[in-house]
Amino acid sequence: MEYNLASLQPALPEIFLLSAACLILVIDLFLTERTRLLTYGLSLAALAGAVALTLYAAGPEREILFHGSFVRDPMSDVLKIGLLLISLFAFVYAKDYLIELDILRGEYYVLGLFGVLGMLVMISANSFLTVYLGLELLALCLYALVAFHRDSGAGAEAAMKYFVLGALASGMLLYGISMVYGATGQLTFPEVAGVIAGGDADQTVLVFGLVFIVVGVSFKFGAVPFHMWVPDVYQGAPTSVTLFLGSAPKIAAFALTMRLLVDGMGSLVEQWQNMLIILAVLSMALGNVVAIAQSNVKRMLAYSTISHVGFIFLGLLAGTDKGYTAAMFYAITYALTAAGGFGVITMLCRKGFDAENLHDLKGLNDRSPWLAFMMLLIMFSMAGVPPTVGFFAKLFVLDAVISVDMVWLALVAVFFSIIGAFYYIRAVKMMYFDKPIDTAPLAASMDTQVMMSINGLAMLGFGLFPAALLGTCRAAFSG
Repeated sequence: MEYNLASLQPALPEIFLLSAACLILVIDLFLTERTRLLTYGLSLAALAGAVALTLYAAGPEREILFHGSFVRDPMSDVLKIGLLLISLFAFVYAKDYLIELDILRGEYYVLGLFGVLGMLVMISANSFLTVYLGLELLALCLYALVAFHRDSGAGAEAAMKYFVLGALASGMLLYGISMVYGATGQLTFPEVAGVIAGGDADQTVLVFGLVFIVVGVSFKFGAVPFHMWVPDVYQGAPTSVTLFLGSAPKIAAFALTMRLLVDGMGSLVEQWQNMLIILAVLSMALGNVVAIAQSNVKRMLAYSTISHVGFIFLGLLAGTDKGYTAAMFYAITYALTAAGGFGVITMLCRKGFDAENLHDLKGLNDRSPWLAFMMLLIMFSMAGVPPTVGFFAKLFVLDAVISVDMVWLALVAVFFSIIGAFYYIRAVKMMYFDKPIDTAPLAASMDTQVMMSINGLAMLGFGLFPAALLGTCRAAFSG
């Protein structure tokens, strides 16, 4: 295959982001503390450039390159743009927090960019090797970011837990991949799917491999019972890292599941559907019930994440284009919501004070009515209260589940959503009806305020007009 600019066009966002990250890493070596914000500006420019190149390379047809290991299709276009924009929000929110805690270093944004690159590779992976390469690039960056605050013992402990459990999960995923390769003799997903559909592979080995792959995917999502790392890592990591970790990788995890289970092992839908039913019910049950008992807001949002993963699994297990559309819509809107929620928490932090407890939200309306209203929209969206986007995200998933005659599963999801609404509304009650414990003035830079306004109002905008985003997600699977 001849490698020229035309043939490499589908991979331009990844090539550009890799080049930009390497260039920023070198430039940062020559910057002083006073000029460190240049790294921040260049990182935002790199993400914006990757968005522009993704739009430039986008198209309705499926393009495969690098000998079948890389694919660009409508699904990857939508997910990449969503991922890059949410990473942009995360980078902007992180800046004030890093400055306030005196830990603004160029490595934060460079590691973030390499992590985003890993997620882009996962989204466009068309073979087991590519997907694993992207996954490990992301994981290595996240391990380092969790331990980014060198003076924090909790951060070091969280990073160690994440590293050990992450290595274990990666090993299981790799073991599952090796079993599927052993059974099919193929690495690229279309060829694996072809061998499985033809019935030429050993079914026992395939199902064992599938189990290990589902375990690896569930860990990356943070689904029960592979959720052990989520609350500890969310709590121990610097809030700016929790913000990044809790938002963008959910889109990459959705892509990982689509590539591995749907593109590669779509013929085994009955087997992985049953596994996802168990994971979804357990995640919704444990996530919503345990979140009620949390007094630490980061742990509460961690268990909230686990419950939302259950909803994403509901869309995936439907096994239809309608279900995949609903799951993609849910993953993108949830990532945006989570970025906003953790973004508000970063804005409450200051030097010598980390806003980690629920009571730190008390009286937020008295301190900053604008910030309280943004958090209100975000909490209502997570709870699924109309007219925010979270309501429609849940509705579309439930509709997809009912359309495949799993009404009982939809009723279970509604039941646990009602339980989950309690702890979100409790946070809103604290913001609006309790007196503030901390009366320190809240200050945020103009770029952070603008991004937070866009983030919060997007919850309302996508809720009032969900058709545009839903139509975009539906078009990703119509081909």
